[in-house]
Amino acid sequence: MKQFPALIFFACWLVQFPSLAEPPRRVVEYPHESPRSSWGDLSTGIASANDWAAKRAKLHGKFLELIRDDRKPVKPPLELLVHETTIVDGAYERRLISYQVDADERARAYLGIPLKLSGKAPAVVALHGTYEHGIEQAAGLVDNPDKAYLDHLCRRGYVVIAPEHFVAGERAPAEGPYDTAEFYRKHPEWTAVGKFTYEHSIAIDVLAMLPEVDAGRIGAMGHSLGGHGTIFLAAYDERIKAAACNCGASFFRHNPSVQNWARDHWYVYFQHIRPGLLNGELPPIDFHEIIALISPRAFLDVSALNDGDPVGQRQRVLMLTSVMQVYDVQNAAENFAFFVHGRGHSVAHESRELIYGWLDAHLKPTEAIAAKLIDAGASPPPQ
Repeated sequence: MKQFPALIFFACWLVQFPSLAEPPRRVVEYPHESPRSSWGDLSTGIASANDWAAKRAKLHGKFLELIRDDRKPVKPPLELLVHETTIVDGAYERRLISYQVDADERARAYLGIPLKLSGKAPAVVALHGTYEHGIEQAAGLVDNPDKAYLDHLCRRGYVVIAPEHFVAGERAPAEGPYDTAEFYRKHPEWTAVGKFTYEHSIAIDVLAMLPEVDAGRIGAMGHSLGGHGTIFLAAYDERIKAAACNCGASFFRHNPSVQNWARDHWYVYFQHIRPGLLNGELPPIDFHEIIALISPRAFLDVSALNDGDPVGQRQRVLMLTSVMQVYDVQNAAENFAFFVHGRGHSVAHESRELIYGWLDAHLKPTEAIAAKLIDAGASPPPQ
């Protein structure tokens, strides 16, 4: 108690000499101009939902042209096979399945179905990144458990399919995992992006035929290659009602490594645009326009400023703000979001929780996610 007057004196002394307590704050005036951006072409001439509908039709045509969708084969019967089943922790059944994607080609996937369902459940297509044993990773059997999306989502009540990328796992070509040379020998006029997007759409067919699935509540999510695979799938197939991209690749413009989209070796996304890229010509559609094709359906983008080129990643933020304008004009702002962090190329805890929460918010019934007040009349616990 003897020190109390001294504290009062010290406080009064700070009031008399404020410069020793806290420096005064200065308000910095910024110019009113928006940051420099080339992404505004998306909203040019768009003042209403009807304006956007007309522009969307043109962009959709450019998107299908980019992936060369008209070169895809005739869709074969699914001929779904179940190769093995496992009950995981009494929570869900995991099935290793395969199905036809071409007349002479089958795709593998893990399928997870929760055991305790009260009715038809929402479902998710979970896309793995560039990892040789991608579906085993998604099932939580190998590698990084942060990427065990099928396991995580099944425990949250989702039916989940994790399809194997067409050049990974048991489908890896002789040249090695993720080498597309063999694919382009078979389909010289198609694109790897068109191929995996088409196959992921067939994975939706598998989900839609299951009696446990509500076909009106199907989502998609993925990391890295699976992240931009999610963008392409959601833009391609309107059965995807909610999507989340985690650390998907950069766009075409403002990208010093743009030629990686059309390499001359290993994984070649778009073989046909390489001559143009070498001449400094970009494709007629870019990622802000492709993402906008998803609207007004729900889309979340999660990325890191320190994942690759930092200048390009800052441009990503500007790109996404342009997409927001398209959602705004359709009165669907609540269906679009992005989260930017500093954890690099990862699926850290907070990113996963945000992605899973986003899917919950848009695929589960309102009562399943609603917060509840405490019952004020509840009896106190026994002493």
